[in-house]
Amino acid sequence: MSTAELLAAYDDQLRTDAETPSAIEVALLGPLRLVTFANGRGFVTYRDLGGADAGEIRRLVAEALAHYRADPEITRVEWKTRGHDIAPGLHEALLDHGFTPDEQESIMIGSAEALAVDIPLPAGATLRQVSVEADVRAMSAMQDEVFGDAPSDEMANALLRRLGFGDGMELWVVEVEGEIVSAGRLEPVAGTSFAGIWGGATRAEWRGRGLYRALTAARAQSAISAGKSLIHSDSTEYSRPILERSGLQKVSTTTPYRWRRS
Repeated sequence: MSTAELLAAYDDQLRTDAETPSAIEVALLGPLRLVTFANGRGFVTYRDLGGADAGEIRRLVAEALAHYRADPEITRVEWKTRGHDIAPGLHEALLDHGFTPDEQESIMIGSAEALAVDIPLPAGATLRQVSVEADVRAMSAMQDEVFGDAPSDEMANALLRRLGFGDGMELWVVEVEGEIVSAGRLEPVAGTSFAGIWGGATRAEWRGRGLYRALTAARAQSAISAGKSLIHSDSTEYSRPILERSGLQKVSTTTPYRWRRS
């Protein structure tokens, strides 16, 4: 598939309710989907902005934020932007309403078969899927440490909740001497050709030794078993080159803008 075809599949298949399978509530505001997740988290997404001009986009930003401000349980909101969208004035409107941008990431898409190859692990390293609570919490704690986040039970609790849904999400880890040194999750997207690979993290001392590639290959193999043909991921500049070498293409960019209740 060409880059244009992959991007069209992404927009058509993923920028729907399929994007937010664990949502508690979804409200519609014009073209926007205002999503509420557990633990006080809001999330704004959309298929496109419907040709809105800068004035209309500013109004949508204000009304979306008012929607979340009206719910005292919401403590933070993410507005997910995509680089290929026609969105005049969106960056300025978000900044003016108290949002701050994260680092830009690459939207990567490609064939699951291209990733599903045999990758040898270093001596002493083992790869497995995990689901019991102790393993999930250990995995989440390692990811918090690698990503530089404060230790928190929030992600582990969210992952355990998702596992309870039985919606196909899988958690994979690489261990050395009983310690998790690399991890990531697979999220098959119901009703689409896609599975997402997310949360890839490897301890610094184990990087460059094939662990992330092995995790990616195992997840791709599992995605194929689930009937998925395409893999997608929002990738940092660390993981993007690895995925490109495996045949995935950068089709666009995404930048999350974040607001926190003061």
